[in-house]
Amino acid sequence: MEIETQHEIISKLQPTGISIAYETTPGGYFPLHWHEELEILYPLNGTADIMIEGRSFHLLKKHMLVVESCKVHSTYTYDEVSMFVCIHISKKHMRQYFPEIDSYQIRCTPEDTADEQFPVYRAACELLEALTRLYMEEPPTYRMEAEGLVLQILSRLIRFFSVRQTPSAPTENSLAMERIRDVITYVEEHFREPVSLDDVSGLLGLGKEYFCRFFKKNMGMTFLNYLSEVRLAHTYDDLLNTNAPISEVMEANGFTNQKLFNSSFKSLYGCTPSAVRKERSGF
Repeated sequence: MEIETQHEIISKLQPTGISIAYETTPGGYFPLHWHEELEILYPLNGTADIMIEGRSFHLLKKHMLVVESCKVHSTYTYDEVSMFVCIHISKKHMRQYFPEIDSYQIRCTPEDTADEQFPVYRAACELLEALTRLYMEEPPTYRMEAEGLVLQILSRLIRFFSVRQTPSAPTENSLAMERIRDVITYVEEHFREPVSLDDVSGLLGLGKEYFCRFFKKNMGMTFLNYLSEVRLAHTYDDLLNTNAPISEVMEANGFTNQKLFNSSFKSLYGCTPSAVRKERSGF
């Protein structure tokens, strides 16, 4: 994925404003990030925990969860190999069908689905299942049919799972999330360099101690743990996709203490960096 400071750039959007990805990736953690597109997640195997602006959701296979645009979120998948459908939808493009779409916030998670909403939720999941079958069949009209299915899903989400919001003054929570997005962006740009609490608290014009309390309150973790997780996620990706020595990968991603790096890596991924490299090599 193309990333601008964990402001994720969805680079595969079609002219219609829809990106449909069928992803098979190693399980594990993808740290806090955000993007301007609406996201629909549909795991095809296993389970995942999705954190959205401090609230955790448990997502089972063949269940759907929606992440609204610009919401800070992270994912953790428990299986060694994670397979899922990931759809991104540009609200800007959807204005051609529904000009008022920016006024609607979609709230669709398994935990929050009311009894009266469940038949519609189940029907949307069945459309996602049909989308998966279509992908496997590979008809020449795949894109036409696939994007048609996505538009049906989006329409139902707006009709049955959205709340219309009138323009209002920024709330304390919206201002906090704007600040958090600034921090996430800064970290993704500078995680390979030394990053201090003074640097990031100064970015927001806050005192160091107040910033630490602010970040933990809104994100459910300390800033230093978050910074470490971002570095670990990039390290994991580099271990899979490069041949550089582990020590070089570690240093290139901002770690300077070998012992701390090894213990943090094993704590997050349940294995050592060398085990990841060996697994990739097939021996």
